Amino acid sequence: MSVSEAVAHVAFLPSAGMGHLNPFLRLAALFLRYGCKVTLIIAKPMVSLAESNLISCFCSSFPHQVTQIDFNLIPMDPTTFNTNDPFYLQYETIRSSVHLLSEILSSLSKTLSACIFDVLLTSPVVSIAENLSCPSYIFFPSSARMLSFIAFVSVLAASHPAAQPHPSTFIGDVVQIPGFTSSIPRSSVPSALLLQGSNPFQRMLVEDSLNLMKFNGIFINSFEELEGEALAALNDGKVVKGLSPVYGIGPLMACKFENVDQGPRGCMGWILEWLDEQAEGSVVYVSLGSRTETRKEQIRDMALGLIECGYSFLWVVKLKRVDREEDEGLEDVLGSELMSKVREKGVVVKEFVNQMEILGHPAVGGFVSHGGWNSITETVWEGVPVLTWPQGGDQKINSECIRISGVGIWPEDWGWGSQDVVRGKEISNRIKEMMNNESLRVKVNEMKKAARNAADVGGSCEVFVKRLIEDWKKNIQANHA
Repeated sequence: MSVSEAVAHVAFLPSAGMGHLNPFLRLAALFLRYGCKVTLIIAKPMVSLAESNLISCFCSSFPHQVTQIDFNLIPMDPTTFNTNDPFYLQYETIRSSVHLLSEILSSLSKTLSACIFDVLLTSPVVSIAENLSCPSYIFFPSSARMLSFIAFVSVLAASHPAAQPHPSTFIGDVVQIPGFTSSIPRSSVPSALLLQGSNPFQRMLVEDSLNLMKFNGIFINSFEELEGEALAALNDGKVVKGLSPVYGIGPLMACKFENVDQGPRGCMGWILEWLDEQAEGSVVYVSLGSRTETRKEQIRDMALGLIECGYSFLWVVKLKRVDREEDEGLEDVLGSELMSKVREKGVVVKEFVNQMEILGHPAVGGFVSHGGWNSITETVWEGVPVLTWPQGGDQKINSECIRISGVGIWPEDWGWGSQDVVRGKEISNRIKEMMNNESLRVKVNEMKKAARNAADVGGSCEVFVKRLIEDWKKNIQANHA
C-alpha cells in the first residue's frame, strides 16, 4: 500500500458541554476535510439536548466518513461528589468509566491511526494511550495562555514543601509563567481552583497538569498572530520542560453541521430579518455564554445599560442552566415598564442561536461576551470588536489575551459576573467605548485577515494537519509492510 492510498482513521472522545463539544467536532470536521475516517465515541447519557442535537447533525453530515459508537457510562451516586454542577458530574462519571474504553477501541474493525481525547479526560486516558499502537493527542479548547497556566500548575505544586499542597497555598498573588511578558494575577485564576476544601475542578486540574507531557501532542484552537508569545513559550520548553508539542490548528470555524435550529430556521429567521433592517455596524450583540445563567440581580442593570448606550441590541438572555425550563420570563424580572423600553431598542432571545451567523451580519458592530474562547475566536474571525465580562473558569485569562492582542476591551474592575452588580451607567459607558474606538476596529480587521490566512489554503492550520496525516499514513504503510 502506497502512502497516497492509505486512509487515516482517527478516534475522537469528547467530554461534555457545548463549549468543549462544538470545537471538538470542528476539529473532527477538519480531519474529515483532508480525507480521514472518524470514529466518534460518545458518552451516554448526555447532559443536554443541545449536545445531542449537535452530535446527530454532525454524524448525518458525514454519513460515509463517520462512525458513532456509544460509550455507556457507569452510573454514579451524585451525592459522592462535592458539586451539583451537571457538567462536572458528567466529567467525573466519564473519567470513572474510562477503563471501559480499551474494549471499545480494540473492537474497532479498522486499525486506528490516532486517538484524540478532550483535555478534561487527560489523566484517566493516560494508561489507555500508553497501550495504543497509534499516537494519542489531547484537544485543548481554550487559549494558549490558559494552557500555559494549567501546564505550569505542576511546576508551582512541585515547588511547594507539602506533599499534596492545596492550590490556594502554591498560587501566590501573581503567577509569572516563563516566556511571558505579563503575569497572571491571582484574581484571574479560576475561582474554583482557589476554594478551600476539595472540588472536582481542583482535582482534575492538578492531576491533569502532571500528565500533559504523556501524549504525542496537544491540539489548540489558536494561531500565531493571536497568541504568538504563548505558543512559542509552550513549544520552546519555557513553560514546562518536556511538554508535548502544541499544535496551533485554529481558528476552528463553524461548519454546516452546526446549523441546528428548531424547525426550518427557528428563531434565526426573524433575528436575521430584524438585523437586515438595521444600519451597518449599529447593533450590539450580547451573549454571556451557553452555560452560565445571568443573575436576576444583574438583569435589571444590564437592561438599563443597553437602553442608555443608544445602540440597538440583540440580547441573548439565559436565566437557567442547561435545559431546565424557564418558569420565569424576563418581564417577570424587569417589570412591564422596563421591558417595554427594552423592546423599543432591541430584541431579546432565550433560545439557542447561531452565533456565527449573527457575528457575520454587517449590522453587528460590537459583541458583549463572557470571554469564552469559542466566542473570542469567532468574533476575531468576523472582525467584530469585543467587550468581555468574564463569568468564571478560564474567561479572565482569555480576556487578557484579547486585551494584549488589541482586539477587545476587558473592564477588569467588573470582577467575575457572579460578584458585585455592575451598574447600568458603567455598562453603557463601556459599550460606547467599544463601539466608538476606531483603533480597536482597525486592529480587529487586521486580526480577521490573519485568522483567515491561517485557516486558508496553505495556511498554518493546513500545514500542521497535512503533515500529521502524512506521518500517520507512513505508519500505516510501515505496519502493512
